Amino acid sequence: MSTALRLRLFQAYGVELEYMIVDAATLDVRAIADELMRDATGGGEYVGEVEAGDVSWSNELVAHVVELKTTEPATSLAGLQNAFGEQVRRINELLAPRGARLMPGGMHPWMDPLRETKLWAHDANAIYEAFDKIFDCRGHGWSNLQSVHLNLPFADDEEFGRLHAAIRLVLPILPALAASSPIVEGVVTGTLDTRLDVYRTNSRRIPSITGHVVPEAVFTEADYRHTILSCLYADIAGHDPEGILQHEWLNARGAIARFERNTIEIRVLDVQECPAADVAICGLTVGVLRALVNERFTSLAEQQAWSAERLAPIFLAALREGERAVVRDPEFLRLFGLHAASSTLADLWRHIDETVADRPDRTTETDAALRVILDKGPLARRILQALPGAAPERGALREVYSQLSDCLAQGEMLL
Repeated sequence: MSTALRLRLFQAYGVELEYMIVDAATLDVRAIADELMRDATGGGEYVGEVEAGDVSWSNELVAHVVELKTTEPATSLAGLQNAFGEQVRRINELLAPRGARLMPGGMHPWMDPLRETKLWAHDANAIYEAFDKIFDCRGHGWSNLQSVHLNLPFADDEEFGRLHAAIRLVLPILPALAASSPIVEGVVTGTLDTRLDVYRTNSRRIPSITGHVVPEAVFTEADYRHTILSCLYADIAGHDPEGILQHEWLNARGAIARFERNTIEIRVLDVQECPAADVAICGLTVGVLRALVNERFTSLAEQQAWSAERLAPIFLAALREGERAVVRDPEFLRLFGLHAASSTLADLWRHIDETVADRPDRTTETDAALRVILDKGPLARRILQALPGAAPERGALREVYSQLSDCLAQGEMLL
C-alpha cells in the first residue's frame, strides 16, 4: 500500500466477532463450521471465507467457531451492529436444518476441549497443524475462546507511535467492560474474564509470544520489529523449522501491530451477547483512544513512559474482578483526566464515557447497550447474577446460555 493510499488515524475500522456453533437443544459445541460455509455457497467445495456484502464470514482455528468481520474497513462504527445482526440471522437460518445455532460469550461454559476439539481441516490448516504440534491446541486457551478484534489504522511511524502509546494504556482496563467468560467446564471460576486468564498462558512453552499481554513500550516500526517480532521468530525457530509461523500474527499480545496492512489489532475484548454491545464497547474504546492520541489528558511523552510491567497488574485485576477492580495508582487515573487517589474501574469508565461523550459514531442502539454495561456491569457479571447460585447445575447453565443465544438471535441485551 502506497503512503498516499494509507488510512490515517481513525479514518476507518475493522471489526471481527467470533461465535460458537452449538446444538440447538443441548447447546453442546458442534464442529460444523465447514458444513456451514459450504451450505452458504450452495453445497460445493469447502471454503474458508464467505463474502456477504459489508460483513464476511471466515473460519477459525477450531471447527465449532465462525468469525464475522467487516469485508472492508468501515468508515464509521455507526450501524455496524445491523450489518452483523443480519449475518447472524442468516447463519442461524442455515444452521437450523442441522439442529444448530450460534451462541455468544467469551468461552463455552462446559466444553471439554480434550474431548471435543476439532481443528479446521481445510484451507490454511497447515498453520493450525503447526500451532497444534507446538502447543497442543486441545486446551481452553486455544480451542475455547471467542473474542472481538478491533483493527485501527495508522499511516506512518509517527501515527503508529501515538496509537500504540494510547492502546497500551487503555488495554488493561477493557476487561471491565467486555468480560463475558466467568464459567468453564461447568464451574464458576471466580474470574470474570477467564478467556483472558487462559489466553495469557496458552503459549507458556514459548513465553515471549504473549509476553505480559500488555505490549512493550516501543513506538516505531524498527523498534517493534527488533524488540518484539525478531525475538518471537528466534524463539519459535527451533520448533518451526519450515518457517510456517514466522509472521506478524504469531504475536499473541493483547494488541498486535500488523505492519503488512498498517493497523494495530486489539484482541482483549470478549464477544458480547449481541453486536450492539460489541459495537458500543468498540465505540467507547475509540473515543478514549482518540482523546489520548490528541493529548487531551496528558502528553505523548507521559503516555509513552509507562512500562508493560507497571500496566500488567491493572490488567490482571481487571480480568479477575471486572468493573469492581480498584486502581490505587493516581498517576494512572490522571492519564484519563480523573484526579483521585483511587477508583473502581466502573467509576473510571463512567468518567471516560462522560468525558468523551462527543464520539462521532454513537447511535441510540449502541448508547442503550453501553448504558446497560456501565450501569449493570459486564456480561460476565450479569451471567452470574442470572444463575441460581455459585455452583449451578447443567440445567441452570443451559437456561442462561439459551437466553444468551436468544439475545444474539434477536439483537437484545441480557438484563
